[in-house]
Amino acid sequence: MRSDFLVDFPGLGINDLPVNREAFSVFGQSIYWYGLLIATAIILCLLLSAKSANKFGLVSDDILDIFIFLIPMIIVFARVFYVIFEWEYYAADLSRIFNTRNGGLAFYGGVIGGIITIMLVAKFKKLKISKLIDHLVVYLPLGQAIGRWGNFFNQEAFGTNTTMPWGMYSNETARYLTSLGAGYDPTMPVHPTFLYEFIGNMVIFAILLILRRKRRAPFVLAFSYFGMYGLLRFFVEAIRTDALFIPGTDLRISMVLSALMVISAIIYIPAAGRRYEKLALNSEFIDSDEQVNSVSEELPDAKASEETTSAETAEQTDTSDEMETVSDANDFIEIEDYQNQEKNN
Repeated sequence: MRSDFLVDFPGLGINDLPVNREAFSVFGQSIYWYGLLIATAIILCLLLSAKSANKFGLVSDDILDIFIFLIPMIIVFARVFYVIFEWEYYAADLSRIFNTRNGGLAFYGGVIGGIITIMLVAKFKKLKISKLIDHLVVYLPLGQAIGRWGNFFNQEAFGTNTTMPWGMYSNETARYLTSLGAGYDPTMPVHPTFLYEFIGNMVIFAILLILRRKRRAPFVLAFSYFGMYGLLRFFVEAIRTDALFIPGTDLRISMVLSALMVISAIIYIPAAGRRYEKLALNSEFIDSDEQVNSVSEELPDAKASEETTSAETAEQTDTSDEMETVSDANDFIEIEDYQNQEKNN
């Protein structure tokens, strides 16, 4: 079978590597690597997140229900986002909007669609949004890492010219750089940005797996992802040759969104950490007070009566403060876990 592309990595001694966009065909219908890898990424993330759901206070069936709506919404929003910022191309022939075989899915559009879907489903099923987002976001970079190989098989989303030893060259990179005109050398290798994102996302995935082992404030895992991926994407986007721009400007939309993600992470994570520690200390104080009351009940009647009276007096004095603390915590930490702990004690 004739190859779509011949790919070289001259610095690594790899030459004329045959690459095809089509993985295989079924009854004459082509199945492309791009779609196959995206489907694989989604299914793997679904299975892993559903399998680990019970460990983090969620139900696997809820995860499955969410993915039923999540999958189509991610694809639709990713496509709509891309079309909006490439409208001049699609306006010339509206039928192109529905042809995704050549790529054209914007990651940030998919993220927006995913967040909206999770919020709507969580509200309908009366689930805790922070738990869902913090749980599912862990697997997002894994899905991205797998999906980026679709860019390799399509020979798209690569970077500017480079002399680095891992630079990539193919008949498609040469054709595309030629179409861009001045400023690019179609005979030179380019940055394999798909590889940069694959490696970076796998590192982010590993870090998030480590971070979630310890209970943290709501949305800290989500903002940790925002900060790490925003930083990665900001620099990768700066060297890509197919960037989407804000209409009428020279600003790359993905760089702007990445910068906002990093800034939001820098602001939110420290603030959430301090507030969580304060509320945790208040919870420990309440637990200690309950233990004192429990011990006093085991003392002789006279002494127990005296200490119980003293404890009740102190309790009446601090009732308003404790109620305010618990009320405040209810909107910020998972108060259900704290209540269950009180019952066990």
